[in-house]
Amino acid sequence: MNPLLTASAARLAAMVRTGQVSSREVVEVHVERIRSLNPTLNALVADRFHDALVEADAADRRVREEGPEGLPPLLGVPCSIKESFALRGMPWTSGLVARTGVVAEDDATAVSRLRAAGAIPLGVTNTSELCMWMETYNRVYGRTNNPYDRRRIVGGSSGGEGAIVGAGGTPFGLGADVGGSIRMPAFFNGVFGHKPTGGLVPNSGQFPIAEGEGLRYLTTGPIARRAEDLMPLLRVLAGPDGLDARCQELPLGDPAEVDLSELTVLDVEGNGANRVAEDLRAAQRRAAEALESKGAKVVRTRIEGLRSSFEMWSTMLSRASETSYSTLLGNGTAVNALRLLPAWLVRRSPHTLPSIALALGEHVAVARGSKGEKVAAATRALREEISSRLGPMGVMLYPSHSRPAPRHRAPLLTPTAWVYTAILNVLELPATQVPLGLDRRGIPLGVQVVANHGRDHVSIAVALALEEAFGGWVPPPATA
Repeated sequence: MNPLLTASAARLAAMVRTGQVSSREVVEVHVERIRSLNPTLNALVADRFHDALVEADAADRRVREEGPEGLPPLLGVPCSIKESFALRGMPWTSGLVARTGVVAEDDATAVSRLRAAGAIPLGVTNTSELCMWMETYNRVYGRTNNPYDRRRIVGGSSGGEGAIVGAGGTPFGLGADVGGSIRMPAFFNGVFGHKPTGGLVPNSGQFPIAEGEGLRYLTTGPIARRAEDLMPLLRVLAGPDGLDARCQELPLGDPAEVDLSELTVLDVEGNGANRVAEDLRAAQRRAAEALESKGAKVVRTRIEGLRSSFEMWSTMLSRASETSYSTLLGNGTAVNALRLLPAWLVRRSPHTLPSIALALGEHVAVARGSKGEKVAAATRALREEISSRLGPMGVMLYPSHSRPAPRHRAPLLTPTAWVYTAILNVLELPATQVPLGLDRRGIPLGVQVVANHGRDHVSIAVALALEEAFGGWVPPPATA
């Protein structure tokens, strides 16, 4: 495998700046990789390869004319963008058939910041319909397949991002996460993903987008093949843009200053409601032991409040939302979900079954009135409990999912298995998904590292340590 396809974005940027390699060569290698794999993966759903090569040539001219000093940190490095973000000149449907033909006229804030830092988008990647299911499939682009086993899911909703980064097609990509949509795809595809502290990165320029307090539950962040890219990317992305009313200025620490011997690790193997596969529990134990060997204090514990994760997430998100999912599904006009079922049964529906089911049930499982207030209070209490136990130098090891990447359609049988990631959105805590090698079938293992509010650098520091201990991303053998 070409070494350029395994290098971090930081390494590639340094090589471009110093003339060890041209941006054109870096971009061409990744374009060739995508062209060879994407017919099987269906991860990148629209490309801008020609424009990317033009931008690569411009980057190389800057290096020749300006020298290595003072250049943007990501100059000449390719990346990919989730299709739910506006990328000027590219499709912007979020997998909704009614938006077919919609093309972004401007860049979303996060996209604009990446491009200002010198990154070169190669195209946009697939999502689940309206970004609200854990399998990436829609009636606009079809289904995305896992690079480790094409019979398996890539996660959602940033599933195309997880797949293209996991396959070596780009060194990093841009995702968004309201219930695990960065961390699940990163987990299922064997790479790193970081869900920032709520309100740290602006969400402007996404469709669909959360409302009110939900803008703190929805988070924009990176998916990357190497842990060393997470903090630099977060620095590029973070900070208010004047558009996202819930985004705020927060100080960012330095992972290099985290002393693992001063770390407290809460090792929480499950939530008491959704059983976790033994392979994942064993991998998490190995991660805890690796941190313990570096001097960290490991506390194996349970947190009872996590048992109510599904009720907390669904209630808090519903309380924050003004626009119903039925209205989003109807592209602005609420649909009667019952009337959508007959067309789906005869395979003529423009919508996927999970979307129809969500529209049918969006009011069923959500606590309202006085009970809703109790759930909200319990959610705040859980956040306070975990925050208090973590302190400034603590992390929680927590499953990224209940099992490694399942087969296509299997998530319909366990529709709440994603609560391991979702609960952290409404708690607004930063979380880093860390790959921990492959299981006996060659399917990625991993764990979430959760830190306290505003302590993103602590979970990223632990991700760097675990990458060193376990090797991090393992390129898929079938496509290496």
